Amino acid sequence: MGWYHIPLLVALLIAPALSWRERQKSFRCGELVKCESRTKRPTALGFEAEYRIRRSIDLSATNPLMPDAKLPADLVPQNYTLRIAMNPEALTFHGSVNITMTCAKKRANQVNLHAHTDLQIDEANLEIWRLDVGHVGPVKIRRVDRIPKKPLLVVYLHDDLEVGGTYEARIKFNGNIWENTEGVFQGKYKVDAADVTAPEQTSYFATHFRPNLARRVFPCFDEPAYKVPFQVSIVRPKGYHTLFNTELESSETLEDSTVEDRFKITPPLSTFALGFVMSNLAEITHGKELDVAGKPMLRIWARPDMHDQMKDVRAKILVIMEYLTNYWNTSFPLEKLDIVALPNFASVKPADNWGLIVFKESELMNGYYTITQELVYQWLGSWITPHWWTDAHVNKAIAGYLAASATINLDNGVEFEGKWPMTILYSIYYEFSKRYPHSRITAMKQETTCSKTELVLRMLNFTLGGDTFRNGLRKFIEHREYKTFVTGDIWEALTKQAHLDNRLCEQATINDIAESWITKDRIPMVSVQRSYDKKTATVTQRLYLRERPHDVPEQDKMLWWIPLIVVRQDNLNFTNTSATKWMKKVREVTLEDLPDANKFIIVNPEEIGPFPVNYDQHNWNLLAQYLLTEEGRKKIPVYTRAKLLHDAWNLAYAGDLSFATAFNMTLFMQFERNHLVWNPVFTLIDHIGRHIDMSAVHKKFEIYVRTLLTPLYEELVQDQSNDEEEEKWKGNLRNLAKTFLCRAGYKPCIEEAQKVFKKWMDSPEPDLGNPIANQYICPVFKWGTQEEWEFGLQRIINFPEHRVRSERTYLLKTLAGCPIQTAKINRLLNITVLEDNGNFTDNDIGLIFKMLSGGSNGYMALFRFLQQNWEAIKLRFKDREILWDNLINSATGLFTTQEGYDLVSQLYVQRQGEFGTAEHIIEKSLKNIKEETKWSDENLPVIEKWLDGFLDHHKLSEEKFMG
Repeated sequence: MGWYHIPLLVALLIAPALSWRERQKSFRCGELVKCESRTKRPTALGFEAEYRIRRSIDLSATNPLMPDAKLPADLVPQNYTLRIAMNPEALTFHGSVNITMTCAKKRANQVNLHAHTDLQIDEANLEIWRLDVGHVGPVKIRRVDRIPKKPLLVVYLHDDLEVGGTYEARIKFNGNIWENTEGVFQGKYKVDAADVTAPEQTSYFATHFRPNLARRVFPCFDEPAYKVPFQVSIVRPKGYHTLFNTELESSETLEDSTVEDRFKITPPLSTFALGFVMSNLAEITHGKELDVAGKPMLRIWARPDMHDQMKDVRAKILVIMEYLTNYWNTSFPLEKLDIVALPNFASVKPADNWGLIVFKESELMNGYYTITQELVYQWLGSWITPHWWTDAHVNKAIAGYLAASATINLDNGVEFEGKWPMTILYSIYYEFSKRYPHSRITAMKQETTCSKTELVLRMLNFTLGGDTFRNGLRKFIEHREYKTFVTGDIWEALTKQAHLDNRLCEQATINDIAESWITKDRIPMVSVQRSYDKKTATVTQRLYLRERPHDVPEQDKMLWWIPLIVVRQDNLNFTNTSATKWMKKVREVTLEDLPDANKFIIVNPEEIGPFPVNYDQHNWNLLAQYLLTEEGRKKIPVYTRAKLLHDAWNLAYAGDLSFATAFNMTLFMQFERNHLVWNPVFTLIDHIGRHIDMSAVHKKFEIYVRTLLTPLYEELVQDQSNDEEEEKWKGNLRNLAKTFLCRAGYKPCIEEAQKVFKKWMDSPEPDLGNPIANQYICPVFKWGTQEEWEFGLQRIINFPEHRVRSERTYLLKTLAGCPIQTAKINRLLNITVLEDNGNFTDNDIGLIFKMLSGGSNGYMALFRFLQQNWEAIKLRFKDREILWDNLINSATGLFTTQEGYDLVSQLYVQRQGEFGTAEHIIEKSLKNIKEETKWSDENLPVIEKWLDGFLDHHKLSEEKFMG
């Protein structure tokens, strides 16, 4: 009897994981590796200690995008026999599936399967058979139902099924081949023009079943926990070939001249990992001599005219597979791997079928990261599978973390330009510090949860040590092949390894640490207040909030397990990433034996943990002074320099640090040339600039920005080379510096933009196309003449129908969002709102309102326009409530000063009861402005005083600059 015939094995595979017993919350334990008492120690032969395991972290409450509910657990699939016959001309398919099942529960009298509402089921010929020895025969069916609006097929039986009995559902079906990448889909591409015998276009057909789309193709138990073997055959037209999860076993030409391919039976796999590609793509033979005997057979497929461009792909994949094999300490789990470069593949992500990965062509040529991530899924995802979608986030996080680590190791950080993990870290900081994270874009929640989990894994890798972390993951996958896991299994494996390596106190678990981070859509802020005479520091944690008001419910109850890694000036060692002390979900701890008062400390260097750190004023001053020295900029690594700058500005923005201190932390940037340290500066300039641009301080701030950026930009221009090998980061940094200088009124930038723009104005047929780069348009509309702006307005009005509409949209955005002169804005509003010009749709008007809310000149002009033309606008928008609401929101919601509050309040009182559907909008605006006014009252004087000192020190004045 083959292993795939054992029904009880499958039942065991999907049995619920051991639940984690609640760990005693109050325990006496020192630091994570310093325990006062120990129980049984793990030995080299096994783990003798009794490990108390808690349930897996449940993310269902935090993930609104979770797929549908589970099927009843009364029947468990044992294997599938699936046949699909493709009809490319009709864009349909038909087939049959036999599903062998075991009855696992009493009184089961129905069979529940997933079947998409688009899938047609031959209900009249549907059969259920019993297969047990001595009882073989059909089971009486009472009726077959399709549940309305749900992808369910329910077969009701006359009699109960017997517990332990083996049954088989025999179902025929028909379905459609789609253009979108769900279920079975069709794609088309142009063939090599050099082949005169080939048609202009050819088609391919492929599947994409993740996360729950197998039900679009055949009735099944479409859940990740059901991992069973599949015996599959696919009928194709002659001239195509088919790739599947496993190797081809045999082919037979049928009476209608089609060909039926039968494939080797698969190992146990989930329905989402099943897949095939039917195409005319050809195997790339470049580099086959690199294949290693005994390794999985690797084949790469692409259209022939792409083969030369992909000649290096095989070598890249072999390097990645060797890296992952060494990391997991286990070989690739299948005998073959097909990599397909699919032309015009429209999916956002590759289709990671087990043993058959489908990429966009560009993804195979771009770098290491995407390929590595998909190869990780071959081990962790397909071979070892999340039990349910609540556990998929940690699977994705591990794949992302390992892919990033591998990429950095394999190409020395070229692909990321050193930006990982800062790119995801900063977005986490901003999103989770809002009053209502994900309030506008719910789909972000799943992505940010995965990103935060990835950062937690990075933190654990540092604090536990790379060897312990890697060996823990190896223990996790050991003996788990073809099985499923819950998140708690990963934390348990890491806990055991950390205990074994004496990297974790035995009363502590990784689950405790991870749960404190992953289950909250929040991050903490750590404050370090030094007592210099005692050489100690009081460290506190609390919720980090940038957005005001700071009125998040129950924030005082939110606590995290936080590693305190400390670097001190008298021993600048950034290689030791072990925690000096952990904050074990406590509000406050004390650091001892710190350096003298003239030496700084840095907590959480290199962003090891995803949290900002605040210090007392003296420690900040010591850091700012040290970074002004060449020694300081050499000895403090790049990530830590970026962190200190990023933390200071964001803490100031949140109201937790004086802006004078934050500005002091930027003074070393006059000497800084690393793009990783500069990247957060542009975001911070944007955030602060937008917030204060209604005040008189803003002009001084723009002078500061020009003073800060001009040396950097001019140096980058001077060093600019036409050599194609110029590092990409230099071009990006140069463009960013130029963009922000233009925005701040840098005269050479404006003059260059106007000179280029004139070429468009002088062209005989300006409506045929935009002959200049987009980067020149906004500076001209902002700082240029009314005539130049009017020229842009006419290009929108006269925009030809045959041109790409996105070009018009961009032009309209800049026409509305860039100007700072009220005359330009009023001209646009008069045409679009009062004159109701037919060249502008309601969507255009809504876009204009949105763009005007981007700066004080825009929303102030919009407010005055609303105030002066109230009756006419009300009449125009009488039956256009969406536009009316957008107008009130954009015109009243962005003020940040007392002057703005007075203006909006006066309008509210004057027009009480006339706001209609927007009544709640202006009331919310007033509440928000009141909070922002407090911020402005507290911070604008501090900012202005510092800027005055800066301008005086540099002997600068507003008259010296264009403003």
